[in-house]
Amino acid sequence: MKDVKPLRDGKYTARCKQATMLAAVAAGHSHVFPMADLIVANGWARFYKGGKEVWSCNPTYAAVHFEVHQA
Repeated sequence: MKDVKPLRDGKYTARCKQATMLAAVAAGHSHVFPMADLIVANGWARFYKGGKEVWSCNPTYAAVHFEVHQA
């Protein structure tokens, strides 16, 4: 995990690495499953669905635990 860099500020699409809802629940990522919009700003990674914030974490955690693509 030393090689992982935090996400830079910006807009992204995040997809859970878990293949099922059950696995996402176990990982604590059920609110993001299967994917969500992601905005990184001011040291926070905030996940959105339907324009509403559903979950947040730090940008390093997001980089490690989700498949993230620039929007």
